[in-house]
Amino acid sequence: MNAPPRLKPHSSHWGVFEAGWQDGRLVVQPHPGDPDPNPILQNFPEAIRHRARIAQPMVRRGWLEKGPGKSDRRGRDEFVPMSWDKVLDLLAGELARVRDAHGPGAVFGGSYGWSSAGRFHHAQSQVHRFLNTSIGGYVKSVNSYSAGASAVILPHFLGPFEAVSRRNVTWEQIVEHTEICVAFGGMALKNSAVASGGVSAHVERGSMAAAAKRGCVFVNVSPVRDDLPEECHHEWLAPVPNTDTAMMLGMAHTLLTEGLHDVAFIDRYCSGWAEFEAYLTGRSDGVPKTAEWAATICGLPAETIAGLARRMAGKRSLIAMAHSLQRAEHGEQPVWMAGVLAAMLGQYGLPGGGFNYALGSIAHYGKRQNAVPTAALPQGKNGVGPFIPVARISDMLLNPGVEFDYDGKRMTYPDIRLVYWAGGNPFHHHQDLNRLRHAFAAVETLVVHEIAWTATARHADIVLPTTMTLEREDIGAAPTDPLMVAMHRVAEPFGEARDDYDIFADLAERLGKREAFTEGRDTRAWLRHLYAPTQKGLAEKGLPAPDFDAFWEEGYLTLPQQDDDGGIIRAFRDDPEGAALPTRTGRIQLFSEAIAGFGYADCPGHPAWLEPTDAPAEGRPLWLVANQPASRLHSQFDFGGHSSAMKRRGREVMRIHPTDAAVRGIGDGDIVRLFNARGACLATAAVSEDVRPGVVQLPTGAWYDPEDPEDDMALCVHGNPNILTRDVGTSSLAQGCTGQLTSVEVERFTGNLPPIRAFDPPVA
Repeated sequence: MNAPPRLKPHSSHWGVFEAGWQDGRLVVQPHPGDPDPNPILQNFPEAIRHRARIAQPMVRRGWLEKGPGKSDRRGRDEFVPMSWDKVLDLLAGELARVRDAHGPGAVFGGSYGWSSAGRFHHAQSQVHRFLNTSIGGYVKSVNSYSAGASAVILPHFLGPFEAVSRRNVTWEQIVEHTEICVAFGGMALKNSAVASGGVSAHVERGSMAAAAKRGCVFVNVSPVRDDLPEECHHEWLAPVPNTDTAMMLGMAHTLLTEGLHDVAFIDRYCSGWAEFEAYLTGRSDGVPKTAEWAATICGLPAETIAGLARRMAGKRSLIAMAHSLQRAEHGEQPVWMAGVLAAMLGQYGLPGGGFNYALGSIAHYGKRQNAVPTAALPQGKNGVGPFIPVARISDMLLNPGVEFDYDGKRMTYPDIRLVYWAGGNPFHHHQDLNRLRHAFAAVETLVVHEIAWTATARHADIVLPTTMTLEREDIGAAPTDPLMVAMHRVAEPFGEARDDYDIFADLAERLGKREAFTEGRDTRAWLRHLYAPTQKGLAEKGLPAPDFDAFWEEGYLTLPQQDDDGGIIRAFRDDPEGAALPTRTGRIQLFSEAIAGFGYADCPGHPAWLEPTDAPAEGRPLWLVANQPASRLHSQFDFGGHSSAMKRRGREVMRIHPTDAAVRGIGDGDIVRLFNARGACLATAAVSEDVRPGVVQLPTGAWYDPEDPEDDMALCVHGNPNILTRDVGTSSLAQGCTGQLTSVEVERFTGNLPPIRAFDPPVA
């Protein structure tokens, strides 16, 4: 009988776990204290030695032979293997050339992505620290693809993004107090199963089940039925996508005209009611926003809209909003309107009531804050001022020197010569991938650190193979999770892969900046340094404060957590004068003079219904919902065992309503082609009543796999929906990502089925 494997503690964004080897195979077991562990953990065993891993440094042949410069050969060229010493000499010379000829403002430190859950081997922090300490800085990006619009609009009307999302309503409060929770965009467990920095206990499913058992009513407002779990016995309302703002306006009109709104709360805690009421009643534009008006837009009966408003009035009601609603055209509007609707109900600051943006969108939200600090790698000072909203990378690379709007400012896209990417895959996150290919062709040099041959790595000029999380030591910690994890090394590095830190240290040495980057520390010394603030915080509270060696040996450390105090929203309700909100008026702004003063036609001074332009039309009659996947985090380990098992016929699964499938002659399990003017992809059809008629749903994260890499409009044979999505900002205010929704046509695919080569290494 084989001996059981010796398991070591480790952590990931999708859960704490233990891992070890048995009979040459990696064994992964969830942390025993996790009540609802995430099956994504089972991507690790297949991924760790997969053929898609990068074994040695590679340089694109065309860049090596012709030197830096614009090239449409990126993504279709051969690669030349190279030794570490030679490739680092080459790269250091190129960094010095760009720095000396154009300044650090010609370098974009991209690196948007989740990468490792560890506090030290966090790829974004590593590359940003390197660029700051070694060449003087870089052009950065701000905000996120997940919350690009909300991160800008929330501070205008309510407060800082983190304060009103992470520290607000908790799952404990919902279990005990909430009477009705209306979740716009749902609270899908696939989303709350992940958290940057790790999560040791997935409590969302159990919390919703407990609240429902007590009598809390959950309402899922989404085109997809399973955006709330079965355990909460939810009601499902499925409006037309991107019409939630109209639906909320109809609810608000019902509250107003039937005298159900909380006048006292609005008078004491809000500003701008007169301007918003004029719009709501139609005095300002001649269009009363009645439930009947909303019904014609969102496709729900007027009585359903008005009835939901009546059911919420006078109860401990909670409005939750997923990231998905603001990842669309005019994405600022539903966030702001949800905040206004919650103000009319008067529940802000009460336990389990009010408005909690992004509750259920990530495992950090709805939990208590830790009472002691957890450190992160300091990134140093960036000497470059210009930045871009994160989703505007193609615009920047294609339009240097062109002006654009952002949050009341007129800005200019910088002239980028070198892009340095570590820990991320824009061919997952970004939209209109054919446009992105042209954008990456416009730079002189693209450098990528990667564990595997993603599409981004295939488009690089210099590819440096890095270790994956199980091949290095780190500390796992998150500000709302009480378990700190000593992430032990479980496997030897694949091929010649190296830690990002060691790569950057050797690069910094070639640039004469090793000491500035490393501060004289190796990896273990940095882990001791990052652990010290937590140890000090515990000692100051009179709690057991083991030294680093004891923590490392034990593997886990439980941290104390703060009281469930409701944060700035609760403090504001208790004392609106003494604890005013950090908005311009100190109140919840139903109307913003600042935003009105910007003069943006696509984002007025109060929440408003704005017709989307990328809606179904002739030739593209269906809405496509391109949401987050359940089988992986974004595109990470798409080649892993769990992710592969969730595909059908090797391709991503697209859900389509039976009515829409029948019209097109599509059966369950058929290969289908989704297409619009921007591109096309293949997927496997699943005929299901869990999506609204007129809607198809295809998750993101399948690695981009063009049938013909030489064709700029090639068919993606694997099922990446971002070949179809539109690369435009949410509005002039936030310039956020609009990748959640677009319009397409779908047909049964009858040609010869192309092979899937996404995970095959390129020619070397």
